Amino acid sequence: MFKSNVGGADRIIRIVVGLALLVWFFVDQGSGTAHWLKLIGIVPLVTGLFGTCPLYSMLGFSTCPVRG
Repeated sequence: MFKSNVGGADRIIRIVVGLALLVWFFVDQGSGTAHWLKLIGIVPLVTGLFGTCPLYSMLGFSTCPVRG
């Protein structure tokens, strides 16, 4: 379906950052725009889990190791 363009270390960082933002969103009972911006953590979490990033695809970038 989508070509994998997110490498191992990049995936781990995305998953950790995404989970941290979502946990922060649910633990902190804040309000306002800053609180809702924490939901952006969904993006790195999903791209990390699936191993593909639409922005990387548009820019022609990949963090996957080159296989030759």
